Formats: sequence, structure tokens, C-alpha cells
Amino acid sequence: MGIPTLISTSTASDSSSVDITSGIDGTYDEYMFVMTDIHAEEIGERIQFQVSTDGGSSYGVTITSTYFDAYHKEDDSAAAISYQPARDLAQSTSKQDLNRGMGINNDDSHAGILHLFAPSNTTYVKHFYSTCSHVEHGNTSMNGYVAGYVNSTSAVDAIQFSMGSGNFSGVIQLYGIA
Repeated sequence: MGIPTLISTSTASDSSSVDITSGIDGTYDEYMFVMTDIHAEEIGERIQFQVSTDGGSSYGVTITSTYFDAYHKEDDSAAAISYQPARDLAQSTSKQDLNRGMGINNDDSHAGILHLFAPSNTTYVKHFYSTCSHVEHGNTSMNGYVAGYVNSTSAVDAIQFSMGSGNFSGVIQLYGIA
């Protein structure tokens, strides 16, 4: 990984979404979104993203992806790695899940990193991967792993983070990687 340069910081406070509509351009070949202290307002919700090719006027670009996670219950009663086919997207315009089943207690938060490659390229699709950690409702530590691509040769110039349902609080920082 190269050297990260902070481009912007967005703070959600009981927000339905965080839309980052500037700073994603041809300056860098890789962009990194760092999510910290993400807290769902509704139990069992998950943070998601979707991209835009029109500056954030609309979201819903086709994505193909795969999702798996690893978990460990706080009481040591279970631990596993599991493939989650219901969270995969197959040529879908839906939002991509980055985790599953967040709790709403004060210690149930989410942190993670999403990498997006060559979003301004107008010849190829745009690849991404994400690694996230959160506490699931039910006191289970979860790590979610997502990889895939945005199936568009149009430049991606905006991204939206939201919950599957309800609002959230937290910080999302955008970095360019040189």
C-alpha cells in the first residue's frame, strides 16, 4: 500500500446516509474509506455502500461481489468462518453489505476499511475489497470480508454509505493512496 492522504472526513449523527460526492476523481488510482465508531440505531442492521457515476444524483450501479465472515462468540460457545451467499451481489444494482447484524449497545460498533481502485478509469470495471469488524447483536465479534467489482466503464465519482434500515452515527474518512 502506498501513502494515504486524507481528502475528507464525514460525520454521521443519526443520519440516513453519508454521501461523498467530491474528492473521488483521477488524482489517485486507489481510494480508501475508513469507517470508525459506526453505530446502528436499529438492532440487526448492517452498513452498506453503493456508488454513483453522475456525481451522486443517483446510486445503483451494477456490482458483482462475494462475502464471507469469521466470528467468535463472547462466551466461547462458537467460532467459525462462513461463506454468506445471501450477501453476494451478482450483477445487481442493490447496495453492498459490508457487515451483518450489528447490535445497538454502546459497545456494539463497527470499524472497517473499503478500498476502491481506479474509479476514474473509463476503460475497465472498478475493483474493490473491504475488511470490517463489528460486534453483532448477541455479543459475537464478527469480521466481514467483501471483494468484487463495479461493472461499469463510466467513471465512479461518488459513494453512499447507509444502513439496511434506519439511521446511524459514526465517522467515514476518504483517503487517496499515492
